[in-house]
Amino acid sequence: MKNRKENFMARKDSIDIGELTDSAFYILSSVIEEKHGYLIMKTIENVTNNEVTIGPASLYTTLKKLLAADLVELNPNTDGNKKVYKITNKGRDMLIKEIERKKQMIKFAEKFLDLEKENIHEK
Repeated sequence: MKNRKENFMARKDSIDIGELTDSAFYILSSVIEEKHGYLIMKTIENVTNNEVTIGPASLYTTLKKLLAADLVELNPNTDGNKKVYKITNKGRDMLIKEIERKKQMIKFAEKFLDLEKENIHEK
C-alpha cells in the first residue's frame, strides 16, 4: 500500500499514475464515438443535464494530455477544419479500469454510510 500512499503525497499528473481526473473521465467517455472539441463539450453538458461543463481551455489541455498518453487519437476529418478525437484501445482499457476504481471507492464510502445508519438506529 506504500505506492498508494505516495500517490496521494506527491501530486503527479493523474494519467501518469493510471487514474483519470473527472474532466479526463468525461472527455474520454464522450469520445468512444469520434467527436470534435465543441461537440465533446456539448455532449458532456447534454448527457449530464448541465451538471458538468468543461470549458475550452480545460478541454484542450486535457485532450493534449490524453493524446500524449495515447488514450485518444486524432482522426482525419472530412471537412478538414476541425480536429476529430476518438478513444484508443489503450484509452478504452484505462476507462474500464477507472470505472472499476470508482465503483470500489463508492463501495468503500457506502460501507461507512451503512455503518453510520446502523449506529443511528441502535441509539
